[in-house]
Amino acid sequence: MKNKIGEWKVIFLLGVLLFMFDITFAKERESDCSSAPDSSFSATDSSLFLNRFIRRFGLEVRPEYIVPTNPFLKGENDAQKKIQNSLSVHLKYSFQHQLNSCMDRIYGGAYQGIGFASYSFGNPRELGDPVAFYLFQGARIARFTPQLSFNYEWNFGISSGWEPYDEQYNSRNIMVGSRVNAYINMDFYLNWMLSRQVDLNSGITLSHFSNGNTKFPNAGLNSLGLKVGLIYNFNRESYPLAKPLYRSEIPEFTRHISYDLVLFGSWRRKGVVYEEKRLPSPNAYTVLGFNFAPMYNFGYKFRAGVSLDGVYDGSANVYARDYSATVRQEFSYPHISRQLALGLSARAEYVMPYFTVGLGMGVNVLHGGGDLDAFYQVLALKTEITRNSFLHIGYCLQDFHMPNFLMLGVGFRFNNKYPVLHR
Repeated sequence: MKNKIGEWKVIFLLGVLLFMFDITFAKERESDCSSAPDSSFSATDSSLFLNRFIRRFGLEVRPEYIVPTNPFLKGENDAQKKIQNSLSVHLKYSFQHQLNSCMDRIYGGAYQGIGFASYSFGNPRELGDPVAFYLFQGARIARFTPQLSFNYEWNFGISSGWEPYDEQYNSRNIMVGSRVNAYINMDFYLNWMLSRQVDLNSGITLSHFSNGNTKFPNAGLNSLGLKVGLIYNFNRESYPLAKPLYRSEIPEFTRHISYDLVLFGSWRRKGVVYEEKRLPSPNAYTVLGFNFAPMYNFGYKFRAGVSLDGVYDGSANVYARDYSATVRQEFSYPHISRQLALGLSARAEYVMPYFTVGLGMGVNVLHGGGDLDAFYQVLALKTEITRNSFLHIGYCLQDFHMPNFLMLGVGFRFNNKYPVLHR
């Protein structure tokens, strides 16, 4: 019961977060796009003001192939059948600026919203039929004609309703260790404007489910497949299907260096090797850290730089003195100097309204050896709170395949000269 309450708390918080974004967008003023014809609208005239934004409702179907990355998926399960296909249905709400506006031209028709999905993997008893609740954002990569474009979209959220590993009741499921897992998805698709209100999109989709190494087992599930969807645009202007009479001016961008400070924390599980066997630790270990990154802002959508990365990993270099399968035993801790590290990483960020996606690769240059003598990679999502602060959700890998830890925290930006376009 407590687990269910915790799941719905997270879902509720995500819903509130998206609602706050929507309200903020509804109140925003494009002060730096004053040359746009709609800039004369009064903020008190809500009916005219809200026409700046296209409200969208979508329905998608995604058949996908499950990559067989472990024996459970290959048929070593109670059903004695391969788990190789999934089917999901998605309901999505989003909003974006009107086409040919200043924001549309800068960010390629960026849209953002909230989605709900129901998944089936063909083995509900051992794997479950989870549902996913997520934030998403997409934009145009290229436009071929006024009606046809090539777009991308990412989804990020949580999935609930999995049947996790249980030593007694679900011992063959060595893939999923928790009822709640992170959900990450990336799509590339063609978008056709069929009419003023209706769009058709179809393309490829890639999905990943895992718990971020917070519970064992955590083999995760990866899939790739197709997506087909319809989008209804409630208040799109009529001109997208014709040559526009006016195109908004884009303000000049001032290149500059900004500085991001991120403070993060999380917890993780750890396995250790004892007498050539890999044993799961019974404990969850604390992870604390910071990133300080001077970033050069090249333009509206791209910044890059270097980051100084400090971390305390309570699981680093833990070991087993002895082990008995019948007695729960605590693993031994090394000296704290073998659980602290300082690294340097190269960072690149793709900047969009309210969301920034970042990638990083680095090495620990000061450390106590062992687990911390590492080449690491970081994938991060920064969600704007105010002009100079943001939420940070990241995931750290080691050697491109070994899960390391989550990075949940807050960040602050200094010397921020980014033009104010949506506040």
